[in-house]
Amino acid sequence: MSASVTIAVDAMGGDHAPGVVLKGADIALVRYPGAHFLLFGDEGRVAPLLAKLPRLARATTLLHTDQLVADDAKPSAALRAARRSSMRLAIEAVAEGRADGVVSAGNTGALMAMAKFVLKTMPGISRPAIAAIWPTLRGESIVLDVGATIGADAQQLIEFSLMGEAMARCLWGVEKPTVGLLNIGVEEIKGVEQVKEAGRLLRDLALPLEYAGFIEGDDIGKGTVDVVVTEGFTGNIALKTAEGTANQLATYLKLALNRTFMSKLGAFLAYAAFDALRERMDPRKHNGGVFLGLNGVVVKSHGGTDALGFATAIDVAVEMVRNDLVAKIAADVAEMNRHIGEARSQQAAEA
Repeated sequence: MSASVTIAVDAMGGDHAPGVVLKGADIALVRYPGAHFLLFGDEGRVAPLLAKLPRLARATTLLHTDQLVADDAKPSAALRAARRSSMRLAIEAVAEGRADGVVSAGNTGALMAMAKFVLKTMPGISRPAIAAIWPTLRGESIVLDVGATIGADAQQLIEFSLMGEAMARCLWGVEKPTVGLLNIGVEEIKGVEQVKEAGRLLRDLALPLEYAGFIEGDDIGKGTVDVVVTEGFTGNIALKTAEGTANQLATYLKLALNRTFMSKLGAFLAYAAFDALRERMDPRKHNGGVFLGLNGVVVKSHGGTDALGFATAIDVAVEMVRNDLVAKIAADVAEMNRHIGEARSQQAAEA
């Protein structure tokens, strides 16, 4: 693929838009000099900020709209009423082929609803998923679904597995990513029937991944596998629990280090170690949830992130585009369906 990538950006989405959005795009442009941006937003607010970033201005086309999606808007209402919003127009640019991918820090529910309506779900995928990049002791893992699909049957869990492994190949160049199903135990007899059935199918089908079996909650942080698969209700709780625990520990540590003179002295002497820890756990460096299973690349940035975090979300979008994420998922799903069809035909013949 050519080094030139066009990313549509919802300039009005997020807690600190459009300032953070533009600064983030400017940072991303340093990493990807061949990138071009289609910025959708209120020209009166965006143009003055863009004029202060000449490098970005040269690589940007600004398209005006004064309609935006409120953070508290219901997805169904946004889908009906915000047809000329910066979010909707950015997604439509991907559908029309004017952009290769879209990034927004706006309302997650509205973004998913609009993306599904405009881009449609890929053939062979029953429901999309949101994949999060998770820091681990080994580096990073992908966890999905973290909120798009509440409840999933065995077939959908296999689809999530394929979408996750395709994303892992795009991000990290792993030939056969390891995939684990999140469960209440590693034993084959444990868990709900959907998960057990998905495990049986993943063992039997010849898919482009290495199935590692069931994993438990503590395996996520350990980085036991490259891709952790679960349904959206459990995945979202796991994500929010991890975020809350990290904030809790950071608060405990800060209080302890400021408790006495000696603890403050110890903190000063260990500054380099704490700085390295802060760098490793920086959520801005793991920002960007990918909407998998759609006919286009859609990345959701955290709404409260800063410019560095938004730049990371753009990085993810560019890598998904450059490594043909959608094509990889399509090929893997077709292969899965072929194997399932062959297995069913064999079962029917034996019967």
